[in-house]
Amino acid sequence: MNGTPRALNRVLLFIIGVKLLAVGVLLLLLATVPAVAAWWHGWSAAAWAGMENAFRQTRFPGREESWLWIVAGAVLVAIIIAMVAWLSQQGKGRANLLVASDDDSHINGEVRIGGGVAEQALRAALAGRADLAAASVATYEVRGRPGLRIRIQPRQGVAPHLLAAEVSQLVEALDLVIGQKTPVLVHMVSGARSRFTKAERVR
Repeated sequence: MNGTPRALNRVLLFIIGVKLLAVGVLLLLLATVPAVAAWWHGWSAAAWAGMENAFRQTRFPGREESWLWIVAGAVLVAIIIAMVAWLSQQGKGRANLLVASDDDSHINGEVRIGGGVAEQALRAALAGRADLAAASVATYEVRGRPGLRIRIQPRQGVAPHLLAAEVSQLVEALDLVIGQKTPVLVHMVSGARSRFTKAERVR
């Protein structure tokens, strides 16, 4: 329900994972294979010499500093900006306001109900249930309209359709309290916590 770039995140995680795996394999080979260690010493020495030569050839006239440092600084600034932009996209779509409507009474004003009200009410209703291993509620904005995402993790042996029906009843009761129907996504998940905890019957 949110605008988190999941595809981009997965690609970045894959690239970072491949790089870390390659570094780990290289370190293992350097520590165990003498031929790889000898190759690394020769390659690193040549690479360092080439880098020093590049910095010597790109010095400012009459100075010892190289303009490559400016390029390196600009690249670092660009990377930092890209990281900040990437972080700002994480969790995008979260909303703080669930209801905003004009008051029909003779007093001018507007009624606002924060998403935290619905989140706390539903979490309190779901807390302590023997048929749930975990439950979370969050408010998101979808196409300009706030909605709720209820993520529940039923224990092993619990009938999903019965649990969904009970959650729907809680949502209908919430709609009566706040005075409007709210779009809701009920997301059921399973995991190790569901498999290894004691199975309970639906109440």
